[in-house]
Amino acid sequence: MSGERFERAMGIMRRLRGPGGCPWDAEQGHDSLKRYLIEECYEVVEAIDKRDDPLLREELGDLLLQPLFHAAIAEERGAFTIDDVLDTLADKLVRRHPHVFGDQEIRTSDEQVANWEKIKKEEKGEERKSALSGVPPHMPALMKAQKITEKAARVGFDWEHTDQVYAKVLEELHELEETMASRDQERMEAELGDLLFAIVNLGRFLAVNPEEALRKTIDRFSARFGHVEETLHSRGIQLKDATLEEMEALWDEAKTLESRP
Repeated sequence: MSGERFERAMGIMRRLRGPGGCPWDAEQGHDSLKRYLIEECYEVVEAIDKRDDPLLREELGDLLLQPLFHAAIAEERGAFTIDDVLDTLADKLVRRHPHVFGDQEIRTSDEQVANWEKIKKEEKGEERKSALSGVPPHMPALMKAQKITEKAARVGFDWEHTDQVYAKVLEELHELEETMASRDQERMEAELGDLLFAIVNLGRFLAVNPEEALRKTIDRFSARFGHVEETLHSRGIQLKDATLEEMEALWDEAKTLESRP
């Protein structure tokens, strides 16, 4: 039944793109759809965070629409079809899991990650000459930094202990502080970047995803700020008319409310 449902969805996509279909769908190309692919990924992440299964089911469908859309466009160009996409994926999964579909022995997740990268390198041949190759240029900066440091670590360019990374964070913080006194904008930007990069490395050593950590902090900030706004509004006070002391007191109140079961 899954195959029939998949074919039905692909058939609908072709119909939307075809004569008498939807003008908006027919006008889209690979480039115009890039933003929607990214947006749908983040909406899936939001549904996962909410632990909302009905929403996750819907958002996964919206995300799946994007490969169908791109495959339909490629099919019209005679480049490839959705069947080619699925075959390529299936072949890759088999090829990169020789411990499951072959006789290779792999005992840990780390061994599998290393073997996956080894197979990828063999597949790409001479296309990737650097150990840092293969990181999408448009990936969000924190995620990209994490990916880069992971790749460098795999070839031995890494610290040995968490204390060393923490010391590097303090060093970069001190260098930023020194640069702030000069008011040199370019140098401050460089030192702030170095500090952020060091913090990403620290997150890796602590097994904390920096992108997730920052996103959750943003969510907490937004919720607490919302409490400040709503409480002030209930008291007939505009945010711009409130004192900093009033806002800080409500901020602390919001933090207390968070900790309650």
